[in-house]
Amino acid sequence: MATRQVTPERNVPTISVRTLEYACWLLVALTFVGDITTTHVGLQLGLAESNPVGRAAIESAGIFGMVALKVFAVAVALACRPLLPASYRPIIPAGLTLPWLLAVGINTCMILTAA
Repeated sequence: MATRQVTPERNVPTISVRTLEYACWLLVALTFVGDITTTHVGLQLGLAESNPVGRAAIESAGIFGMVALKVFAVAVALACRPLLPASYRPIIPAGLTLPWLLAVGINTCMILTAA
């Protein structure tokens, strides 16, 4: 006698690549603001920017130099976006978000230590 195994069908929610990419760009915006804000607060507390490119931008134009540097990074990312197939496009904002999120974490720790 043959047995038959029945597995229940599961409705697993899926997320489209487009939705994932939009979510990643939202994280870019949040980490952009977070990094600029925590950098500014840290500088006000007497901390120094450890990134040499960021430090040069801040020394030449203040916090607006850092904003300009990040805007340039986002512009390059947006310009490169069409070069990738749609399924790989979330990599671009993720590549901006991850280091900026790390910077926000480091900045926050440094601010809490200095305060």
